[in-house]
Amino acid sequence: MSLRTPLASVLGRGAAKEGVHHWWVQRLTAVALVPLGIWFVVSLLSLPSLGYSAVTAWMSQGWTAVLLILFVLTAAWHSQLGVRVVVEDYVHGAGPKTALLVLVTYLHVIAAAAGVFAVLRVALGGAP
Repeated sequence: MSLRTPLASVLGRGAAKEGVHHWWVQRLTAVALVPLGIWFVVSLLSLPSLGYSAVTAWMSQGWTAVLLILFVLTAAWHSQLGVRVVVEDYVHGAGPKTALLVLVTYLHVIAAAAGVFAVLRVALGGAP
């Protein structure tokens, strides 16, 4: 007797195939965050001051803005993957679990979009 649904059998998907992909993506985003995080901290500490003008001038540099956007997007994606696992493991009941997963996804998309918008605004000279 199989515990897989007929649709899962036809599609050839099981918990192991989806779980392995999720596990790999979470590890890859974690590995990507290591050099990005080190770059971020070292770059900030190498600034002459952490005043508004120094930080905005630093963010206005081309590669800095690109790396900041990569850092924001990777951190948001990694965070969403981690929070998703916690919700899937500890929230019981299909309705609350689905609602919370949707909310978590939307909040992470909004946070990532806000971060990218902030970096672009400063980098393109729109910050007051």
